[in-house]
Amino acid sequence: MTGSAVLGALQAQRVMAIVRAGDAGQAYAAGARLIDAGLRVVEVSLGTPHALDAVEKLVSRPGHNAAIGVGTVLDPADVDRAAGIGASFIVSPTLDPAVVEATVARGLASFPGCATPSEMVRAAGLGATGVKIFPASLWTPQAVADLLHALPSLRCVPTGGVRLDDIPSWLAAGALAVGLGSALADESAVARVLEAVSPGPA
Repeated sequence: MTGSAVLGALQAQRVMAIVRAGDAGQAYAAGARLIDAGLRVVEVSLGTPHALDAVEKLVSRPGHNAAIGVGTVLDPADVDRAAGIGASFIVSPTLDPAVVEATVARGLASFPGCATPSEMVRAAGLGATGVKIFPASLWTPQAVADLLHALPSLRCVPTGGVRLDDIPSWLAAGALAVGLGSALADESAVARVLEAVSPGPA
């Protein structure tokens, strides 16, 4: 999946699922469960031992149309490895220009972690697809709304501390999507998330 297709998937569904597990087998099982439950953008964190093995298996899994990405990327070399196994986006907890530039050069969608408006503007200038507002617990939906009033071209994905009940508020504030990890622990939670991000009747 191309970087522009990842952006389209996020714009359509408005949630990025994050997988962090004890090993690659658990990460693959969790990622497959999320995809089967209907989520279309799934990130596997490099905090998982041998995470790229899980990513490679998810990418090659027959019959799915999900974007599979790699998270917690801190090194351009990991961008190259992720691209080599078919990942379609890269997420980082911080803004590292070298990582963003490597991601853009590879044609992948880039979501660096940013905590301030200055970092977000810099990320956009480097070609990032969007910015991961991290940790979102330092922000509020109203703060994001105020930010986007001044900088409406930013594509923000609040991540880290986003609660299920708050998802509509983040999206109403103008966030492109929300990033969710532990909140997606079971199928009932996934169903609640999909309901929360649904635009509802026109």
